[in-house]
Formats: sequence, structure tokens, C-alpha cells
Amino acid sequence: MKTSDAATALLDALDLSAIQDERARHAIRLLLNLVEEVKQENRILREDNQRLRDEVNRLKGEQGKPKVKPNTLAPAPDYSSERERRLPQERGKRGKRAPIPIDREQVLTVAPATLPSDAEFKGYEEVVVQDVVIRTDNVLFRKQKFYSASQRRTYLADLPAGYTGEFGPGIHALVLVFYFACQMTEPKILTFLHHVGIQISAGEVSNLVIKGHAPFHQEKDAVFEAGLRSSPWQQTDDTATRVNGQTHHCHIVDNPLHTTYLTLPGKDRLSVIDALRNGQPRVFRFTDDAEIWLEAAKVSRVTRQTLTRLPRDQDMDEATLAQWLARQCPT
Repeated sequence: MKTSDAATALLDALDLSAIQDERARHAIRLLLNLVEEVKQENRILREDNQRLRDEVNRLKGEQGKPKVKPNTLAPAPDYSSERERRLPQERGKRGKRAPIPIDREQVLTVAPATLPSDAEFKGYEEVVVQDVVIRTDNVLFRKQKFYSASQRRTYLADLPAGYTGEFGPGIHALVLVFYFACQMTEPKILTFLHHVGIQISAGEVSNLVIKGHAPFHQEKDAVFEAGLRSSPWQQTDDTATRVNGQTHHCHIVDNPLHTTYLTLPGKDRLSVIDALRNGQPRVFRFTDDAEIWLEAAKVSRVTRQTLTRLPRDQDMDEATLAQWLARQCPT
């Protein structure tokens, strides 16, 4: 028998109520709780360590630890008769290929010298060949500039829509597709751009990945708000994740119509509420339900009596509530 199995069997047979000494019973209960916390923490650390190993292997171009699924037996076919058993099974038909958009056409001719004198023209045979062209599109913009002496102001033509900084919208979009959709690392993206002929530094590639994405955040917030309104209920869960070497928690909020991921430092009750409110400022209100909850949570009578002086059924921001509690309930 394994050590863990023996320990589990021993704990299952342990009856704390049979221990007569109250102090010993309390000490054993504390030790068991401590062992359970250490065991849980050890499991989380082992999972984080494996994730880090897999990430290191991925950055090296290797594969992480494979996820081997258990063997499953294929269900036996359910035949209604011997006749159906003898019938050949129908295979699924492959769907038709979607029409390919044509970017350009080119007529290919037959060399006249190779044709016999009685050759007759019979039209064309069409062949579609897919290809992609990757090249630079460096543009020198000559922006008109005017100066008004009366206004003491210079007027300068604007760049076309989508052009900001030293790199055009094509590079902006390509870097985001490579990084987020294709899971390419920043050094690999840098190498690709250098091969194409783009003069860009590693820092600029990083900036294209992490900066200037306010419209994306606004779109994400709008999608989340619509998802919250799409159903009368939401389901939440969280999983540990690392942010700059610190343990955070990725909160998953979903319903049948949407799924949104938010990373927050904690996973307590207020953090869950923050996730459901999409990070909006916290708003507090003292109501009859709150007073009932305080009593159920066994808050002292003196504290509950003090809290009754809060403005009832009125919204309060977090700073105002914190100041009020600091004055009225300093302990």
C-alpha cells in the first residue's frame, strides 16, 4: 500500500470526538487543517511549476508535457437487423470548396511556332492558383505645410486614416495577428520583419503588441456589457495565473451566449463582484438585506448599532465609506 493511501485510510478512521483531552483534540484539528492547506498549496505549486516548464520548452521550440487521454472503448454498433449489418456504411461527403476570390487574371498564350497550320482556337481552360505576396510598402508622405502670419500658426496636412508613428496599419495588424492568433514570440516576429526588409527594433515590436490598444479594450468592454445583459444569470469561476512573477487569478464569467476572461489580483467576494461589474468603481448601499446579513455573519451588536447610522438606501463610493468607517468604527 502506498504511503498516501495508508495516510488517507488512517485519517478516514480517525475520530476526533473520541479524544478526551480538549486541548489535544483542538491541536490535532489545527494540525490537520494545516496539512490540508500545505497539501493544496503544494498541488498549486506543482501545477505552476509544470506550466512554467512547458512555457520554457515552448520558447525553446520544444514541446511541453503531453496530455495523454485515457483509452476509451469505441461503442459497439447498434444494428437493428442482420440486413443492416450487411449493408455498406455510408461515408460522409466532403463539403464543396468555398469560392476563391480572384485578385488578377492573366492570359497565357501558346507559342504560334508550335501550332500546326490547321489548329483552331477553342477558348480557354481556367486554372486557379492561390498565392500570397509579402513585400514592403514604404510610403514617403509629402505633407503640405502652410504658415499664417496673421494667426502665427502653421497648418500641416494630416496623415491618412490608420497611419500613426513610423509603421503603417499593415505592420500593426500583422504583428497582432502573429502574436495573438499565431502564438509567435516577439523575437520570431522581429526576425520575420527583418527578413521582409522592415527596419524595426525589438522594443518597437513590443510596443506594437502592448501599447495603443484602447479601441480593443473599449470593444471588449462593450462585448462584456452586452454579454451581461444577454442572460438573467452568470456563471463564474477562477484559476490561478502569474502576472509579472506574482500570483493573480483569471476570472471566467460566462453564460450560454458569451465568455469573458478578466485577470485580477484576488479571488475574494469583492473581486468576484468587480469581475461581474467589469471593473467599474465599487458602489455600496446600506439596506435591510445588508442589516440581515450582518446579523447572520455574527457581527457584534455594537458594530451593527453603529452601522445603522449609515445613510440608508443611498449609494456611497468606496472612499466615502472607508472614511466613514474609519471615523465611526476605528477597530
